[in-house]
Amino acid sequence: MSTVPELFGSMVFDDKVMRARLSADVYRSLKDTIRKGKKLDLSVANAVADAMCEWAVENGATHYTHWFQPLTGITAEKHDGFLTPAPDSHVIMKFSGKELITGEPDASSFPSGGLRATFEARGYTAWDPTSYAFIKEKTLCIPTAFCSYGGEALDKKTPLLRSMEALNRQALRVLKLFGNSDVQHVVTNVGPEQEYFLIDRDMYLKRKDLIFTGRTLFGAKPPKGQELDDHYFGAIKPRVKAFMEELNEELWKLGIYAKTEHNEVAPCQHELAPIFTVTNIASDHNQLTMEIMKKVARNHNLMCLLHEKPFAGVNGSGKHNNWSMSTDTGVNLLSPGETPYENAQFLLFLVAVIKAVDDYQGLLRLSVATAGNDHRLGANEAPPAVVSVFLGDELTAVLEALETDSPYEGTERHRLRLGADVLPRFNRDTTDRNRTSPFAFTGNKFEFRMVGSNDSISSANIEINAAVAESLRQFADRLEATDGEGDFDTRLHDLIRDTIRKHKRILFNGNGYDDAWIKEATEVRGLKNLRTTPDALQMLLVPENINMLVRHRIYSEMEIRSRYEIRLENYIRTVRIEALTMVDMARREILPAVMRYCGDLAGGLSTKKTVCPELKCGSEQKLIAKLSALIDEIDEATEALESCIDEKAGENLTEQAFHIRDTVLSRMNALRAVCDEAETLTAASYWPFPTYSDLLFGV
Repeated sequence: MSTVPELFGSMVFDDKVMRARLSADVYRSLKDTIRKGKKLDLSVANAVADAMCEWAVENGATHYTHWFQPLTGITAEKHDGFLTPAPDSHVIMKFSGKELITGEPDASSFPSGGLRATFEARGYTAWDPTSYAFIKEKTLCIPTAFCSYGGEALDKKTPLLRSMEALNRQALRVLKLFGNSDVQHVVTNVGPEQEYFLIDRDMYLKRKDLIFTGRTLFGAKPPKGQELDDHYFGAIKPRVKAFMEELNEELWKLGIYAKTEHNEVAPCQHELAPIFTVTNIASDHNQLTMEIMKKVARNHNLMCLLHEKPFAGVNGSGKHNNWSMSTDTGVNLLSPGETPYENAQFLLFLVAVIKAVDDYQGLLRLSVATAGNDHRLGANEAPPAVVSVFLGDELTAVLEALETDSPYEGTERHRLRLGADVLPRFNRDTTDRNRTSPFAFTGNKFEFRMVGSNDSISSANIEINAAVAESLRQFADRLEATDGEGDFDTRLHDLIRDTIRKHKRILFNGNGYDDAWIKEATEVRGLKNLRTTPDALQMLLVPENINMLVRHRIYSEMEIRSRYEIRLENYIRTVRIEALTMVDMARREILPAVMRYCGDLAGGLSTKKTVCPELKCGSEQKLIAKLSALIDEIDEATEALESCIDEKAGENLTEQAFHIRDTVLSRMNALRAVCDEAETLTAASYWPFPTYSDLLFGV
């Protein structure tokens, strides 16, 4: 049996493999492409492709694929064999540099938001050399970007790479002002914690709602849920432990830094946390993690549910996006440091993030807006829909002292003036965590807690990177100006002070679940409360947001508008599928079951009355009356829902999305309410599919 170090990365064409299999010149040229963005010469690409093919075949691969992330929310791949005819009627295994660099998939069947007509099918995948190739199920997977024939991005990787480069450009400008001439590159790093549910597969297959939508559309609350907090960090059940062990091995083979695993709050809910890595690689790894979770679960007759709210009444699942910035010299730009120089630099980058979150709170909210996440955000398990920043008491006090030019009441009384006085050392992790905060500082990073468990982390990190890049651009412009008053230290001090004063409204250290906070945030501070996906997506069309994203070359305006259309369509189609599934289950499963039970009760009552006419049978009569009334209510609610699903709600997608939000969802809730009540009155043996008690406690 292999040890973990031997197993880790064994299916990855990583730096160690490249050093061993490539010539020094080829290796050096490839690294220049990765680090400096230099164009890859075809001769170098051919050498890399030969080595990659040889390594893959040795490890059992027979095919290769350009592995990409279209706007469907999942990954895509088209497999081609290495097999090539040889002159003697045999075959050889061959892979060229041209095949490595680009591929041509059919782009017409992927979402384009109007960028391409259906008959314009050509699309291209382009190798991303910054993300290592890997072997999955005997196929060499080459991470790639995906674009249209006209060059428009049709994926999530391309704008993510653009946003990372935008932040790098602006951060380098700022660092040079601090004398950091040795820094060549700034990267963002992410550690996404992944929450998920595991349920028995046989039970899953008996529920159409789970099969078609990933969440339960019906289900009465069980006698016991998460009230006792006995599942959180509890002993892991043997069946789940076996799943986790196999999952770890599969992830480690692919070089994924799976490290922490534990039971979460809700019954049958769990969490996996990786070690930080560069953002685009972390995004690739998280997509792989979700895919492999589902595959491994089936090996244990389990199903892995990644929907944000698979069960009503218990906690949903999120993906906590831990985000930081670091230099190629090994400096974490969100770590306070121990000298005045380091402290001043840290504070500038800190307030850049604060400014970014305040200025572009709408973009951060829309980055996590999905039909599934709407059920989770704002509940007492996830951050509210209002975006705010948590800093903790100590760092908040430091900023308040800077804002007012007053003494800092910390470990020592000291007036703060950047570049002249020593800022008192700020120790990381001296404050409590705030799990109700959407955007919390946790010592040397920010934790963005709003991302849904089923979503790609690309969208959130694109918007964070872009917003911070814009803050740093404005800071660099102001600090580079030679006509400003005072020396650099004075201008730096004034910039930080002015930024705190202007953006302190976004800072909140209290309970984000409190209704009083939501009222204060919206009515007093003027923060946005974008409660649903249709509300949030409007932020994508705000001129200031479009201008910022276009300025930093994250998107073209055409790409922005296409993504607006795609995401609205996804919202409409997701809820429509849920509504149709509810109608089907109510008509074909729930109503027949309740009618059958009610009929059997009535038949039994009739027999009793015949045999013993003197019996009152009040309880049976009362139950029959309740069930009969519920049967009528279920039928009426089903008809009401069905009538509005395809109702003409407007000429454009925006109007249709708001119709879904305001009408369809409310009628879905009404149908669920009467069906769930009927479940509590119907004998268990009659109910047509597994209940919450079965699903949540069946593993």
